[in-house]
Amino acid sequence: MLLLGGLAAAPPLPGAERPAPPPAAVPEPPPPPEQYDPPDLPGAEVDELEPEVTITTRGTEIHEEYRLNGQLYMVKVTPAKGRPYYLIYDEVGRARRSDLEPDIMVPNWVIKRF
Repeated sequence: MLLLGGLAAAPPLPGAERPAPPPAAVPEPPPPPEQYDPPDLPGAEVDELEPEVTITTRGTEIHEEYRLNGQLYMVKVTPAKGRPYYLIYDEVGRARRSDLEPDIMVPNWVIKRF
């Protein structure tokens, strides 16, 4: 054991020294833009794109109603005990629970109404 300890403390052999790794060259980030003004969205105001949320309390439940362009499309119900669930409304106005549906949903986008 003493012999091993002596070898560990011995100076390294000449030529066995490892060169130091070169410093990593980090490119300098580009300067920030002076002023960025995002382009306006065509045909829609920013306020029209965000939903209107109305929060009401019914008994011990909290109901959050989400409306877009005045049309109710979703209600989040948070009971006093248990997990919150969502009621999602279709075009006709029928509500369905999102947690009772299968995981795969077919898109029902309205492209144009006649």
